[in-house]
Amino acid sequence: MKPNVLFIVDSFEQGGSERQALQLLRQLHESGKCRVHLACLQDRGSLRAEAERFGIGEINEYALTSFYDLNFAKQLRRLIRFIKEKEINVVHAHCFYTNIFGMAGAFLAGLPARVTSKGETDGFRTPMQKRAERLSFRLAHRVIANCLVVRNQLIGEGVSSSRIIQHYNGLDLERQKVRPGLSREEALAMFGLSQEPRRLITIVANLRNPVKDHPTFLHAAARVRAAVPDAAFVIAGEGELMPSLRQLAAELGIERDVHFIGRCDDVPRLLFASHVGVLSSKAEGFANAILEYMAAGLPVVATDVGGVREAIVEGETGYIVASGAVDQMAERIIQVLSNDQKARAMGARGKAVVAEKFSSDRHLQNTLDLYDELLASRKTSVSNQRSVANGTLARPRDPQTGSPTGVGR
Repeated sequence: MKPNVLFIVDSFEQGGSERQALQLLRQLHESGKCRVHLACLQDRGSLRAEAERFGIGEINEYALTSFYDLNFAKQLRRLIRFIKEKEINVVHAHCFYTNIFGMAGAFLAGLPARVTSKGETDGFRTPMQKRAERLSFRLAHRVIANCLVVRNQLIGEGVSSSRIIQHYNGLDLERQKVRPGLSREEALAMFGLSQEPRRLITIVANLRNPVKDHPTFLHAAARVRAAVPDAAFVIAGEGELMPSLRQLAAELGIERDVHFIGRCDDVPRLLFASHVGVLSSKAEGFANAILEYMAAGLPVVATDVGGVREAIVEGETGYIVASGAVDQMAERIIQVLSNDQKARAMGARGKAVVAEKFSSDRHLQNTLDLYDELLASRKTSVSNQRSVANGTLARPRDPQTGSPTGVGR
């Protein structure tokens, strides 16, 4: 029997965890090895239309206002009812809020396979939030860490290593390809960017969380622009920090060289027209943007956070700099732009690393194996309980007849 799997995502905004979750959901559906269902806590965001195209049926919203009010209990009852009506076997939660809500409902419903995800290091959650999330991990059968750094942090915070499994994020390489024959001029025009022969340094990150540290990127950009006259900079992402970042660009005198393009629905085309991909974050788990840069054949300059060192091969696919190190970041970007031959070699090596280590097919298989393991373990446990009830568990059997012997009676 195919397992019934329920994914729970926070929203359909263009975030890394949301895109990863929907990509995996689509692959599970297309594999034919699971019956998939999808729920959310906030029914909003541009990825909603993509989710509807999967053709998996109704997407339920469980709108939360708090973890401590009557509405939480009401939504929890709705979730438990849905789990039982659809005979769900696996609940797979994908972020902080869904971990807490999803594991509470799945535990109360007595599900045989409860899976949470952790893709953050320090810098995102308050101490109270971290305590609440650790409770959700105790209710889960497995916690998926998206890199070794996150796995080690979880162990350091007291999560049992037996509950943790490390799966790298996967990238659908086919979806990273651009149309054959696409020119750089066409790609630039799609984003309203100048078609002057300028070299683009691009950062893809939401503008909602200060942890992405766009100011470090802008300060480095000012230094790069002074050394490389044909350099221009693209910030792809949306959020409430945009006005302050625009103001900072103006204060640095680079407002004409920095392009804020907002939400980007076609990252592969943007990266096709770019020359360098940058990550400036103060903290990360495993940044999807790095994989996207590498898949596009771009050299990467990234801060030394989260699982960056598990993706970038220093000096071969890009450069790793200290968090907040403006001068070091600028120096490395200039270094990439000053040697086209080495930049191309870095990009080619990065493509190979992504294909070898971070493919979506590998991520899919890891997930299917995990579901199989949890569900098989549950079946074995149930079988053993029945054997105990029948008085046959651990009874030695005659090797020829297979019947229980009298030993141990």
